[in-house]
Amino acid sequence: MRSTTFIFALLITASLFIYSGCGNGNSTGGAMSHSSAAEKVYVAPGEYDQYYEFFSGGFSGQVTVHGLPSGRLLKTIPVFSVDGEKGYGFNEETKPMLMTTYGFVPWDDSHHPKLSQTEGVHDGNFLFINANNTPRIARIDLTTFETTEIIEIPNSGGSHASPYPTQNTEYLVAATRFSVPIPQKDVPIDSYKENFKGTFTFISGGQEPGEMDIAFQILAPGYDYDLAHCGKGVSHGWTFFTSYNVEQANTLKEKNASQYDKDYIAAVNWKKAEEYIAQGKFKEWPSEYYHNYYSDKTHTGTSTKMKGVKVLIPSECPGLVYYLPTPKSPHGVDVSPTGEYIVGNGKLSADLTVHSFEKMLAAIEAKKFDDEIDGIPVLNYDAVHVGTVEMGGLGPLHTEFDGRGHGYTSFFISSEVVKWSLETFEVVDRIPAYYSIGHLSIPGGGSMKPWENGKYLIAMNKITKDRYLPTGPELAHSAQLYDISGDKMELLLDFPTMGEPHYAQGILASKIMDKQVKFFRLEENEHKYKALTEADTKVVRKGKEVHIYGTMIRSHFAPDNIEGIKVGDKVFWHITNLEQDWDVPHGLAVMGANNAELLIMPGQTETLVWEPKAEGVYPFYCTDFCSALHQEMQGYIRVSAENANTKMKWRLGDEAFGE
Repeated sequence: MRSTTFIFALLITASLFIYSGCGNGNSTGGAMSHSSAAEKVYVAPGEYDQYYEFFSGGFSGQVTVHGLPSGRLLKTIPVFSVDGEKGYGFNEETKPMLMTTYGFVPWDDSHHPKLSQTEGVHDGNFLFINANNTPRIARIDLTTFETTEIIEIPNSGGSHASPYPTQNTEYLVAATRFSVPIPQKDVPIDSYKENFKGTFTFISGGQEPGEMDIAFQILAPGYDYDLAHCGKGVSHGWTFFTSYNVEQANTLKEKNASQYDKDYIAAVNWKKAEEYIAQGKFKEWPSEYYHNYYSDKTHTGTSTKMKGVKVLIPSECPGLVYYLPTPKSPHGVDVSPTGEYIVGNGKLSADLTVHSFEKMLAAIEAKKFDDEIDGIPVLNYDAVHVGTVEMGGLGPLHTEFDGRGHGYTSFFISSEVVKWSLETFEVVDRIPAYYSIGHLSIPGGGSMKPWENGKYLIAMNKITKDRYLPTGPELAHSAQLYDISGDKMELLLDFPTMGEPHYAQGILASKIMDKQVKFFRLEENEHKYKALTEADTKVVRKGKEVHIYGTMIRSHFAPDNIEGIKVGDKVFWHITNLEQDWDVPHGLAVMGANNAELLIMPGQTETLVWEPKAEGVYPFYCTDFCSALHQEMQGYIRVSAENANTKMKWRLGDEAFGE
């Protein structure tokens, strides 16, 4: 299995050719005429885009929502990073969402947004996305476009191969990108082969808000598991994970993890896992992890420490996991809409390898095994291989499908999208990307029924020199929109994205837009510190803590004058937005607050903590332009010396109150 022949020189040479030969990027490079392309992406003022497209924010930790075909940015959704615009991670209600076993973690690296599915079709209920650094999976509710649940993944190092949903979102799956000692312990790094392991994690509750939990984990050999895809149709009940570094190297992986000709795709039979769990054939590991949930009733997040994980050991559970040999360093593993074909994208190969699920089952039945690793049979390559897309390009990463019998693969080194036939495995078209394309997305392309049989394709590119106005050393990453409705792909549009989007998924707008929550009903507000009318407003001292029960409505705060606060107090501003109209949020900013503003939706209550450091009179105001008298929506809070006898009192107009 060993080979000392590398293709690094070829890849570097090809890369240099690409970057020196692409010109200044101003040519259309396979695009239509400018006027024809513009017509295809034009969305007139007042009209809606046909699709929502959800992009990972990469190192920003967020999700961005764009409309297609216009490319317009519709919203940034805070997920794994604090956000000053919305107060996410700063206000008291959302701080629990970022709790982990490592404490409050205000940043992460978000990679793969995935839409919930019913019967293999995106249903428009939820979006899930992974955190790669501190392993977590988040749920975004698509009625509010807000993060409502985050679960931490124990026994993992880098949750890259996640959060892929099964056909009915029975599970969200994840795997370790970085194998680590499991359970964690102090061992020499050079003992990698003896002590480092990986895990496959299956999370339940994908369609039940507030119920996400670690259903079970499977212990795996200590490789690096890169990406995943769940089976569908005929392969429903299986999940496929790519791996690299079967050499189990722990240094200079760019060389030492490429010694073998083949790495593996791990095929996991999760229905068999359910049988073993029901039979009690699992180990109970005392792992700890956090489950965080935000309720739209209480408008508050809670954080709960969970303990204990069920772990299956493949050597004790025959038929649970199999390895499919695949050209080395595969990145993506993608499953065709019928579930029959499993496509491996070996980054160090010029070819695409296609495995057959039917042949895999036959090979398992006939015991066509070439090896066994920690109780996991290695299937014979020829027994599962069904076809090869030859000389597709350099550096294949990811494949999507159009529902018309074609696969589309991104090639990082040769910077192109290649279209190929699922029937003949022949290349039928190719088009340049600008430059170094990573993943690509066809709306619905990862499901059993791509929307409109593949109308658009999005390329997510890593390098954008010459595409936009220069902005210093760092440039915006580029998304490129292609028309794939005809025989030939046609470039329509470039638009910039946040951070480094690793993946995106799209869905017809009609599946989501009519589900939108437009405001929160005041009568359903169960926040502990709500004030549902101006008559409910008050200021309460509890030792050094002061709680302000306030309200806001166009165009004033209640109360808007507050006295009796002292240096050294910890002031909790609990503010309820009394509006019951769509799209009338209000903001709260207080001079000297060292966190962020609050941005409060109609009917919602949020809390800002303010600790005054010096005597004086400090203004507070609304940060969101809400009416013609927005500038007048302001107030004052008086801060006295720590030992002052200033009485607590508050007022709104002629009405004054006090303790």
